[in-house]
Amino acid sequence: NLKVSSLLQGVELSVNNQAADFTLSTGLSPAISLSCLVHNSSQAEELLWYRGDGQVDLKDGNKVNISNICISPVNESDNGVTFTCRLARDKAVQVSVTLDVQFPPHLSGEETLHVEEEKDVTLTCNSKSNPQGQSTWLKDSQSLTLQQSRHKLYQTSEIFQLSISKVQKSDNGTYTCLVESRLGNGTRDFHLIVEDKKPVFPKEAVIAAVVVVTITILFGIVARIDKFLKCFKKPKETAL
Repeated sequence: NLKVSSLLQGVELSVNNQAADFTLSTGLSPAISLSCLVHNSSQAEELLWYRGDGQVDLKDGNKVNISNICISPVNESDNGVTFTCRLARDKAVQVSVTLDVQFPPHLSGEETLHVEEEKDVTLTCNSKSNPQGQSTWLKDSQSLTLQQSRHKLYQTSEIFQLSISKVQKSDNGTYTCLVESRLGNGTRDFHLIVEDKKPVFPKEAVIAAVVVVTITILFGIVARIDKFLKCFKKPKETAL
């Protein structure tokens, strides 16, 4: 088959002078180039490039024996993406390069949260960084003292959450999500505004109050009608 034929002929590929799959570490940059080269072939060989599973559209003149692609600009979304150069007549002959795009923490999340006293609230800090940083919460620029009964932390590679149960007025303030990595630090402020607890009226009490008011109004109307009709009663005739 073609694979055996290619291997017997000794045809090989290299990407940036690497003949085996490798990882390319880079920071956020304007551009990086990948160059694929055919080795040990006695004929013109067509090359194919793939980004993940999708084939890259190459211009004529950039397909035979040597092929170059440029990633510009390099951003966070390129992290972990694999680029593969393949031999067109035998796709088993290939070399892959996986991008390891390193960048400092980038944080986001809802800045201002309003919560009623004694309700529960969750502050969600969306965090992206490579390598993953060390996360912590501050309150009013001081280390937050966690209370096991009321505070809970939840963390994944991209989410850092602080949950507070039965919020008190003392919880009011500015909470800072701090992520520290060797490439830099990132912060995001969350303003928690604790509002007064709203009075709760039992449904039965509201219904009873409506009934009482309605009956009172009806009695008032009846009394007024009775008083009004008295004005129209005929005076008694005087006996002769």
